[in-house]
Amino acid sequence: MDAPMTIDPRWKRMLTGDRPTGALHLGHYVGSLKMRLDLQGKLECFVLIADLHVLTTRLERLDEVGENIREVVLDYLSVGIEPEKTTIYLQSLVPEVLELYWLLMPLVGVPRAQRIPTLKEQVRDLQLETASMALLAYPVLQAADILMVKGDVVPVSKDQASHVELTREIARRFNNLYRPLFPEPDSPIGPLLVGTDGQAKASKSIGNVIFLSDDAETVSRKVTSMYTDPKRIHADVPGRVEGNPVFTYHDAFNDDRAEVDELRERYRKGKVGDVEVKQRLAAAINRFLDPIRERRAAFAAKHGLVDEIIREGSRRAQEEARRTLAEAREAMGLTYFRDATSVEVGG
Repeated sequence: MDAPMTIDPRWKRMLTGDRPTGALHLGHYVGSLKMRLDLQGKLECFVLIADLHVLTTRLERLDEVGENIREVVLDYLSVGIEPEKTTIYLQSLVPEVLELYWLLMPLVGVPRAQRIPTLKEQVRDLQLETASMALLAYPVLQAADILMVKGDVVPVSKDQASHVELTREIARRFNNLYRPLFPEPDSPIGPLLVGTDGQAKASKSIGNVIFLSDDAETVSRKVTSMYTDPKRIHADVPGRVEGNPVFTYHDAFNDDRAEVDELRERYRKGKVGDVEVKQRLAAAINRFLDPIRERRAAFAAKHGLVDEIIREGSRRAQEEARRTLAEAREAMGLTYFRDATSVEVGG
């Protein structure tokens, strides 16, 4: 288990979030959720459920998004994110972000947007014919999300770091063109958790993940099928620990450090089989997940709780959005007809 992250005294407000494309998994916990928990109560925290971002890569089965949103909120609550300390809100319930997004779009050239590393990766991994305009401009909408609440720290996984770098560039250009308004956010990087297949990062689209909501039997089954050292044919053959996904997961989730050290030493000497190492790992992950499952069940049993959290958090976020949007329009000189409340059409 990693030590809590170091908090920069300059940080005042955090923004981070997730696309509601399905339940969250252990990779999310290692890469982002743990950092959010470290910052909760120490900073003013905003967590965004980015449902508008789903449209950048997915146009089918959109009727599933509503249920995914509720599942993601239950995942948040189950790991310890508290709505009293963290504003949890839904992107589409704060439409002001789309206007801010449009105000920021002219600050980014097409060649710069095309240099975002994840653009080509998403086209490849999702087997898209080409990037849509929405996918190309996806990082600018992310910038609007961040700058809307004036987030000065954005915990991200390594593959999202380039998006926050673009946000810094946008904030810098806006501040130079108009007036200083936006912070240039820091982006502490969370580690990437390798998938259970050992071939790539943990990813829902690949299916090589253990979900936070998986039951004990499912966890054991997934751990049993995990990739290990491909050159180790028998238990008495010395094995490689470095880069071995089973030991990566032991390091991340086994709270018995003495057990991990002992297994590591025996594995290197060919004195323990993969079966035992995996059985110990399944037990460790289930120990980690047991209180999460218990809290999830308790929250899920409270009818209407998730919807109320989303409504209240979105109301709070919209207050920030309206304030920031007014300041941005003022800075840009877009204040004509500021007092108009309606426009009559026709005559």
